[in-house]
Amino acid sequence: MIWQFDTLILLLLLVAAVVSLRLRDLLAASVVFGIYSFLMCLLWAEMAAVDVAFTEAAVGAGVSALFMIATVYQTTRKSSD
Repeated sequence: MIWQFDTLILLLLLVAAVVSLRLRDLLAASVVFGIYSFLMCLLWAEMAAVDVAFTEAAVGAGVSALFMIATVYQTTRKSSD
């Protein structure tokens, strides 16, 4: 494993997690969550856990992000901020 690559991915994971929690826009938070899942996929692949990386890419970055974005589009606002 390349420790510089692992460190970079971990730093990006921390940034994505904090940004996802701090965002007030639900659509942007859903997109950042998809980015977080993709970064986790890269980390699993770097650790030679290819089966876990593939599952994370399919379920975490793909299906879960798609469901969250679809849910955001189905919601309506009662008041404008």
